[in-house]
Amino acid sequence: FMNDINIGLYGGNLTYDPPDKNKKIGVIALSTDVTAERDFARILPMDALGVYVTRVAFENPTTPENLRKMAPLITQAAGLILPEERLDAICYSCTAASVVIGDDAIKALVNAARPNLPVVTPSGAAVRALKTLGAKHISVVTPYLVETSQPMAAYFQAQGLSLAKFLCLGLESDLDMARVDPESIIRAALASQTNQTDAFFLSCTALQAADVVAELERQTGKPVVTSNQACAWELAHHTNLRVDAGKWGRLFMHAVP
Repeated sequence: FMNDINIGLYGGNLTYDPPDKNKKIGVIALSTDVTAERDFARILPMDALGVYVTRVAFENPTTPENLRKMAPLITQAAGLILPEERLDAICYSCTAASVVIGDDAIKALVNAARPNLPVVTPSGAAVRALKTLGAKHISVVTPYLVETSQPMAAYFQAQGLSLAKFLCLGLESDLDMARVDPESIIRAALASQTNQTDAFFLSCTALQAADVVAELERQTGKPVVTSNQACAWELAHHTNLRVDAGKWGRLFMHAVP
């Protein structure tokens, strides 16, 4: 048996950091995603920021039907992120689901738990990024199946962007999408380039696309937007933080409109 321990109460004064000393953003990630958290932690200046992640259940294959099944889970997921703390923004981290569920619907679902909080979606952030960069004719690469890529093609056209070329890799698993190596992503992007292309969009928060932005911009001389990079751009805006444009793309030379 342990001897009785005399536990005393510390009598000194405690001081506290102000509640808003560091910026705080929430991320709602898919249960299968292995890339988004890593990308945000590398792109955003973590010495002045906290990234707090929750997950929503998702099962492959990545089809429009399965993506829509996440909608009823989003409000609860948003409510689990530091419920007693102030957040600067929440990012719903799935591009294809943001398209098939809808940007406005995602925002409403998040705001049902966190009213008046800025909500970032990869699809909405990508459109704002491409338009800020002056893009009109875009080359798009997705890792998805054709049936999952079709709503995205329609989405960009509805946003007033012309598709110079649209290629999909035909993958159905989030895990496979995350394992496509950067060289393969660059080759696919170069294959999507046409004489009309004035910018690239590499879709999917699972894809290691942020790693190729600087090299693809160097090779083509054209701006490159990716799902996680575009989200980080908007999140940096909501937290008044700066990101290295030389490393993560010329997008970070521009302010969010």
